Amino acid sequence: MLRKSLQIILILGFLLNLSQSLRFDLLSGQTKCISEDIRTNSMTVGKYHIVNPNEGIPLPETHKVTVRVTSSYGNNYHTADHVETGQFAFTAAETGDYMACFWTPEHNPSVTVTIDFDWKTGVAAKDWGSVVKKGSVEVMELELKKLMDTVNSIHEEMFYLRDREEEMQVLNRTTNSRMYWLSFLSLVICLSVAGLQVWHLKSFFERKKLL
Repeated sequence: MLRKSLQIILILGFLLNLSQSLRFDLLSGQTKCISEDIRTNSMTVGKYHIVNPNEGIPLPETHKVTVRVTSSYGNNYHTADHVETGQFAFTAAETGDYMACFWTPEHNPSVTVTIDFDWKTGVAAKDWGSVVKKGSVEVMELELKKLMDTVNSIHEEMFYLRDREEEMQVLNRTTNSRMYWLSFLSLVICLSVAGLQVWHLKSFFERKKLL
């Protein structure tokens, strides 16, 4: 039983070390944005750097990027202009999609910049190494703390998804109600126009004494 518990903890510890790490190419003069759905009061950290195509040689001026991290409400959380590397860390003040946008100036001839971007949110964003250093915590206790934070994160995620589902249900009910009244109004208008046309034709034929 103890062995199984240790295996589960180690697997969860391994999963906690996973993050949204990706590498992508950006053509000069273009913009690429990456979004992440973050809840209120969730910690998030990000690191990025330009991959040097020629190791040992300084990056040319053409391999610089401008970075902006903004919330869905337009609030700015990170700004960096003409940089080779950078990082950001903040606690989300609002729930929604956060955008990390990378932009390179236009050059002639065009160049391709490769960017390595690592974005962690929630439990994965915590610096567990510093926890061990500061508290001299045993390895097992650290893994248990990770497990507890993971459980709490899953619990919060379930409530978050439930709230989003309720919002979608309210939106669906509101949309259905509006569509019903719009259809009813369209039907009334069509019947009214048809009635006016019949009345107009009848009056026209009566004036012409065709009826």
